[in-house]
Amino acid sequence: MTRQIREQLNALIDAGTLVAGSLLPSERELANTLNVARNVVRGAYEQLMDAGKLRSEGRKGRSVKHSGGKAGGKKRATAAKSTKTTKARKK
Repeated sequence: MTRQIREQLNALIDAGTLVAGSLLPSERELANTLNVARNVVRGAYEQLMDAGKLRSEGRKGRSVKHSGGKAGGKKRATAAKSTKTTKARKK
């Protein structure tokens, strides 16, 4: 499951759907949305951080470091029931 979440987030970043500077949902929020354990989401986020795709924003959460799209403002991505559809809303 960690791999699936990581791959889907990675694809959204590479496609520019999640742009540089976008804040991702908290581990708890995404885990609840996807109905998975929080450590599954944490693992996916950590792997993406290790790959240089995400960075920690301290208490704000994690944000996209680089993306296939243009740099954007601070947005928090909102996970849908499926990781295939992720929308962004202004924070």
